[in-house]
Amino acid sequence: MSIQSKCAIAKGDGTFLIDQVTIANPKENELVVKIKAAGICHTDHDSLTWGKLIIMGHEGAGIVEKIGRNVSNFKVGDRVILNWATPCMKCFQCQEGNQHICENNSPVTAGGNGYTPGHAHLDGTKYNGKPIERSFNIGTISEYTLVKESACVKLDSDMQMSSASIISCGVITGYGSVVNVAKLVAGSAAVVLGTGGVGLNVIQGARISGAAKIIAIDINPERLEMAKQFGATHLILADKDDVGLLEAAAKVKTLTDGRGADYAFECTAVPALGAAPLAMIRNAGTAVQVSGIEEEITIDMNLFEWDKIYINPLYGKCRPQIDFPKLVDLYEKGDLMLDQMITRTYPIEELDQAFADMLSGKNAKGVIIFD
Repeated sequence: MSIQSKCAIAKGDGTFLIDQVTIANPKENELVVKIKAAGICHTDHDSLTWGKLIIMGHEGAGIVEKIGRNVSNFKVGDRVILNWATPCMKCFQCQEGNQHICENNSPVTAGGNGYTPGHAHLDGTKYNGKPIERSFNIGTISEYTLVKESACVKLDSDMQMSSASIISCGVITGYGSVVNVAKLVAGSAAVVLGTGGVGLNVIQGARISGAAKIIAIDINPERLEMAKQFGATHLILADKDDVGLLEAAAKVKTLTDGRGADYAFECTAVPALGAAPLAMIRNAGTAVQVSGIEEEITIDMNLFEWDKIYINPLYGKCRPQIDFPKLVDLYEKGDLMLDQMITRTYPIEELDQAFADMLSGKNAKGVIIFD
């Protein structure tokens, strides 16, 4: 029997609406998940302008409501975290261990924002009688969602669903950029440019990895105070007129024996700051472009001198079935702060306010809660 589900639908013209969709029974290797919480991030706001109707949301956690044929790893009632980078485990990249850039299923590297084989059957969700896509194959800002079994990771914890929901993008992107990508060495110095939700998780990853100095840079003093709570050892209040953050870079060098940091992580999503982490690091240091800047930028090649490494990873090189349980374990040990990251929760009817609070910098993380 089909399910009626209230959800947020991006109209493609910069606006959205809250309405009902019809979700069919799951087919082979598919699940219906009752969403309990859905994290909000800038990508969700971007989806408003993708030029098509789409069920919004790509961070979420919930409870398995129905299972289709040949679902072997889950049963009705299981708590799960949703994962948008659904691996096929068969392509070249998955075999290389790069499940986050699966050649067949990734909605980013395989099919843009459109339909991919990682999507549950296309007519499984309908709006006004016509099939509608789910953002990043999962569409979590919805009371229910139909997904592939491979899009779920079992949550063997009684942690709050709001905290579980943010693991699947902002947390693993930040933490994974430190641990999986940069492989930060204990005792080193790290700089974090931008202390929003992703930046705070970079700070957490650096703290958990044993960084001796974690230098947070932002133009928002309130966010810098928050960065201190999550592990920053030094704070630099940047001037918005500091082109390329070169003045801030000079302060970083003062804090690092005149040499520069070992690692720098760009988390601002501001194209003009795409090269800024290169100015923060020492020779042979590592700069990581965490925020996903895709615009064309100009880089002074002098910033690359000498032997500096610049990495542009996706999703913190996440391997969901391996990394999500690790993050849950760190949370349960008290090392990974998730409850403290959620500034405010909202019902789906207040999504517009959630976006406004996010865009104004009020929230470290906002979460939509479903009763």
